[in-house]
Amino acid sequence: MSLFKARDWWSTVLGEKEEFDQGCLCVADVDNSGSGQDKIIVGSYMGYLRIFNPHPVKPGDELQPEDLLLEVQFREPILQVEVGKFVSGSEGLHLAVLHCRKLCVYAVSGTLGNVEHGNQYQIKLMYEHNLQRTACNMTYGPFGGVKGRDLICIQSMDGMLMLFEQESYAFGRFLPGFLLPGPLAYSSRTDSFITVSSCRQVESYKYQVLAFATDADERETEQQKHSSGKKLAVDWVLNIGEQALDICIVSSNLPGSSVFVLGERNFFCLKDNGQIRFMKKLDYSPSCFIPYCSVKEGTINTLIGNHSKMLNVYQDVTLKWAAQLPHIPVAVKVAHFQDLKGVIVTLSDDGHLQCSYLGTDPSIFQAPRVESRELNYEEFEAEMKALQKIIKEATKSQDIVPKSEKHRDLFVTAEVSPDLDAESQAIDSEVNAETVPSVTVKVTVHTRVTVQKPNLAVCIQAPLAVTCDQFFFDDLEPDSSETVFLSVFLKGNCPPSELEGSCLVSYTIPTELNPEGIPKVAECNFRLPLRLVCFPAQPSKAANHKITIDTNKPPISFLTLFPDFVDPSEDDQANALGFQLLTGSKTTLLASKTSQRYRIQSDQLEDLWLVTKELTLRLEEHFKKQNCKDFACTFSGSIPLQEYFELIDQHFELRLNAEKYQEMLSERAVQFRAIERRLLTRFKDKTPAPLQHLDTLLEGTFREVIALADAAEENQANLFKAFSKLRCATHLVIMLISLWQKLSTDQIAVLEATFLPLAEDTQELGWEETVDAAVSYLLKTCLSKSSKEQALTLGNELSMPKDTNRLKKNITLFCDRLAKGGRLSLSTDPATQQPAVLTGGCATIPESDLEERAVIPGSTAALSSGGQITKQNSQP
Repeated sequence: MSLFKARDWWSTVLGEKEEFDQGCLCVADVDNSGSGQDKIIVGSYMGYLRIFNPHPVKPGDELQPEDLLLEVQFREPILQVEVGKFVSGSEGLHLAVLHCRKLCVYAVSGTLGNVEHGNQYQIKLMYEHNLQRTACNMTYGPFGGVKGRDLICIQSMDGMLMLFEQESYAFGRFLPGFLLPGPLAYSSRTDSFITVSSCRQVESYKYQVLAFATDADERETEQQKHSSGKKLAVDWVLNIGEQALDICIVSSNLPGSSVFVLGERNFFCLKDNGQIRFMKKLDYSPSCFIPYCSVKEGTINTLIGNHSKMLNVYQDVTLKWAAQLPHIPVAVKVAHFQDLKGVIVTLSDDGHLQCSYLGTDPSIFQAPRVESRELNYEEFEAEMKALQKIIKEATKSQDIVPKSEKHRDLFVTAEVSPDLDAESQAIDSEVNAETVPSVTVKVTVHTRVTVQKPNLAVCIQAPLAVTCDQFFFDDLEPDSSETVFLSVFLKGNCPPSELEGSCLVSYTIPTELNPEGIPKVAECNFRLPLRLVCFPAQPSKAANHKITIDTNKPPISFLTLFPDFVDPSEDDQANALGFQLLTGSKTTLLASKTSQRYRIQSDQLEDLWLVTKELTLRLEEHFKKQNCKDFACTFSGSIPLQEYFELIDQHFELRLNAEKYQEMLSERAVQFRAIERRLLTRFKDKTPAPLQHLDTLLEGTFREVIALADAAEENQANLFKAFSKLRCATHLVIMLISLWQKLSTDQIAVLEATFLPLAEDTQELGWEETVDAAVSYLLKTCLSKSSKEQALTLGNELSMPKDTNRLKKNITLFCDRLAKGGRLSLSTDPATQQPAVLTGGCATIPESDLEERAVIPGSTAALSSGGQITKQNSQP
């Protein structure tokens, strides 16, 4: 057991799901028993008032039935409880309970019991005050130097101090410059109220000044405003530079009393006149505190609780002790129980009430004497070798987290509906089409253990969107599941670069060592259908862009590969198929009848990507079902770099336009503010001068700002579309390079990380400079010609380039190095980064001839051996 813990003397938990705060705890002899033993008074925001008299048989005992003297529920929340001499004509202590709109004073009394059930306690309402304003907190004391009684001051939420002389209302005063209420305390030595304003200043107001100031209920006349005697003036002000959590006044053996202020990061001790006596900078976030007189003359001890469940004891500014608490305290008091002085009473926001003391418990355990024996070093060495062998084998075969635990706790599965929604669920789609289709995804979360706070997030890359992307579940029991349904649709007016999505479930699993739970994440991916972004169309005869994919297996009929796009009654669609993208051009897919080739053609380069990817995926799935393991696709044509560079230039030009619009908007905004200042100067002048058409200039500048903002917004939308097209074309180029060079999975991953480093494009970090840096790194490492190139250093900062010439040159050189035998690797081992063996040249590879004719349905066009679509004359 650790020595540095607050020793539990008595503890309990109050209610269920109740909330407590700083003013909800009070310690005093509220029933006037005369024994000098304190009682614990606790009020909650749920309206429960409880009075405890703890007396455990042995330290650490929990609540016994006789410990709870009284429990009463009120209809209103309890903001604060205090004990003082609040009833006129009586020297006894009474309980003041502050509600939002009411102040009640009660007398607590006990009746001796005649049976074993013990004494009976009850409260009696002495008087109450209905408040006209919502209360925040209160303080009490002998205001004005009265003897033998305490007055009450309540601070409202709108900055009014309401003073009550016991059963009667005295007066109310508004604090000057009030914005938000702060902590409030009364100093009997200076007869003043001390608070911290929203300006982060400690302010002191004399009671006499409050009494003679203008009444808050009276309307100030012009004469009273200029009368210094009627104004509420502050006695002294100290700027502490932070908001305060609490204020306490301690009358010690020092000359004068001390004002203690607990800030968010500092702890202050002030003199009566507002001068700083000392301060302590805290390296933690405090939650509550209480200062008290020290046994050492001339010093003051302070207990400070923090959000790390620690209780620190300071003697002035010196840390004397630090103890661990089982909860985060929001209120702390020092009490006397059963001749035990200095018991620390703490209360948490969820109702953990504990009485503890500081110190160490003596250990009654004594370790037995160890019998000495001779050491056998040979046995120790053999045992050490065996253990090291076991450890070595375990580290090789096992992961840090066992795989059995990675997947057994919680499963998440996503099932995409095979058919589109009968009624589209698209919301606020920007697609210019008659109907925007949507597809339903069923996500199921199944757990085998107890799971806390599961949170499901569905990630879909724009321009695709989902009807709902966040789901919050209650705690799941073992062998339970939750199922949600959502719809995916095309929201943006541009083609998507990916038809994949992912589901992430974050959750915590409680353990014995960590009751709060260990955070974990489960993930699953799902693939969306191609019908979501395109629909069947008639194949086109000609196109601007064409690519040819070679396979090592006979061609497969489109009736088998694309049953969702082909009408079974039309046999002419077996070798030619058209796809019309919702936000793009028409793409045609042709299959050779005699050779093992497929051709994809379209008017836009980026529109080839989705169809090409879908073709390769469906071919792999088809041959995988037939247990064909040697199926492979290749590409022997030329990489369309020139068309790719055109998309890069379009994207970069829009980025330049965005930068220009930003500069012009900044200039017009400066001009607009300058004209505003001149107009305000003219309007404030007592002798107005002619405007000299400044109003016309202001209106013209305002219109220019609006026009530039609209143009910048339109350019931003175009930039997003251009980036989406660029991503589609980049995916296509990566696929063609991987099929061309027959790259492995690791090399394809390096290629994707090089050309697709960003999910979003911004002005601060754009696609061009990021890809240029990545390609340059590969050219200087694994694709370098010699070790001299590897010694070149790269720039540390990425900035927007002036043009794209360097990027296009590096991409061309990158493809040339791959063609000459270079291989991609990110290994830092120099042995694996040998310069590329450059043998031969990199001539342009022409498209292979398609020696067959593929008939396009609806016409007599055919694919000639030269790779062009020609027209045949047919006779009726």
